[in-house]
Amino acid sequence: MEKRLGFVGIIIEEREANAAAVNELLGGFGNLIVARMGVPYEKRACSAITLIVDATTDELGVLAGKLGSLPGVAVKSMLSKTK
Repeated sequence: MEKRLGFVGIIIEEREANAAAVNELLGGFGNLIVARMGVPYEKRACSAITLIVDATTDELGVLAGKLGSLPGVAVKSMLSKTK
């Protein structure tokens, strides 16, 4: 299966309680992550993170699935149509 460029959008609610688990999980997928931008939003006690990834559909599915199973985390992802 070929890798494709894509992105992952992550919203972390109750940032102080949930961000550490997200960061630990992302560390395990560092080989897929090309770039990362995170912005804390104090007004709503949340954070938004965008990842640029180079991954297969299976790899992205595992990453998104594990992120989505964490408490207080919402995730959406997409890969390009072509390699």
